[in-house]
Amino acid sequence: MTPASRYLGRLACQRCSATYPDPSLELVGRGCPACEKEGAPANVLPVYDLGGLRGLPCDPAQPGLFRHRALLPLDGATPAVSLGEGGTPLVPLPRTAERLGLGAVLVKDETRNPTWSYKDRLAAVAVTKAVELGAPAVVVASTGNHGAAVAAYAARAGLPCVVLTVAAVPATMKTLMQVYGARVVALENPPDRWRLMRRLVEERGWLAMSGHADPPVGSIPYGIDGYKTIAYEIVADLGRTPDHVVVPVAYADGLAGIRRGFADLVEAGLADRMPVLVAAEPFGPHGTALAAGTDTAGPVPITPSVAFSIASPYGTFQGLAALRATGGRAVSVPDDARILGAQGRLGREAGLYLEASSVTALVAVEDLAGSGALPADATVVVVGTSTGLKDVGATAAALPPVPVVEPTPAALDQGLAALDRRGGGLGAEGDR
Repeated sequence: MTPASRYLGRLACQRCSATYPDPSLELVGRGCPACEKEGAPANVLPVYDLGGLRGLPCDPAQPGLFRHRALLPLDGATPAVSLGEGGTPLVPLPRTAERLGLGAVLVKDETRNPTWSYKDRLAAVAVTKAVELGAPAVVVASTGNHGAAVAAYAARAGLPCVVLTVAAVPATMKTLMQVYGARVVALENPPDRWRLMRRLVEERGWLAMSGHADPPVGSIPYGIDGYKTIAYEIVADLGRTPDHVVVPVAYADGLAGIRRGFADLVEAGLADRMPVLVAAEPFGPHGTALAAGTDTAGPVPITPSVAFSIASPYGTFQGLAALRATGGRAVSVPDDARILGAQGRLGREAGLYLEASSVTALVAVEDLAGSGALPADATVVVVGTSTGLKDVGATAAALPPVPVVEPTPAALDQGLAALDRRGGGLGAEGDR
């Protein structure tokens, strides 16, 4: 029997607790009007009845992450728009843990999702909701992963999809968004994407798959709860709550959803505590706001970054709330060389190739371990949000050229020696 939905059909502000009936489409991507007027914009997120919840409702007949649809903001009769997302492996990194002096380090490898990033979890739920609401089209502002995921799931649902991007995104990202049938256009000024999106929502009734508030509040509330399933899977695979979970963040959709997932597990009696959540961000809007005790994160100064997809001058209230609720912290990772170095170390130590934005989480773990902020017996889960194949050019620029050698052992030895003199590979110098 399919478990009954626990969704109460309303959204609540994460800052002031004001509630709004579902659907309140004017709030999707814009957030709570009352908090916006106060100059402290905050997202609205779904509300559930978790009273008497014992164990995690699961329907194995449902595809992908929809086996947990009783804890997703969907009508039970809405067909799931799924590509088999979720169920990604929790990969131990014993050599990394030994190097850092930690009990265990593991990667929740979200590159195994259909479009190779954790955005598939958001897109699966958000596009299913778009079908439920009868949206004529979906629109998303994205520099890559978010747009590719929404495009793929919109294609699966037969919904028109428009992606608003910027010209500087890597060609691979544009290709991914286009190959799934999305109509992709670039705007010169990134905030113009949000203004255009709001007009499309208001004038054409399109459903926004990402935020369009300026400053941002986060993405479509329904989709954020797709990330709850990451927490469910971590505890199921690990058999307990990890001590720390480290997540790369820009507007902290993933961080907020993961926090909500762990809260569900505590309520269901499947976890005895929340993990400490850590935000890895290039330039520190969340960290600055935590230090100042404010409800607004940013703007902070930024520069071009190899972690371009999370290199935002702004954070969000939903990110601050997740960190404060778990006694967490934010770690700034602004140095491109350190990010690419960590990308190479992860490749050599674990055989994993993560996108530069994703690798910021590993740099954050290295910083925390180096400063003594992590206990020696700590179990740390890094959320590997996306594959390095999304931006091979950035990786290749830091690698030595491949030598061409004659077919003799002596010539091979000369070529290998030349590679060794250059460091042998990405980030190899200094960690031998």
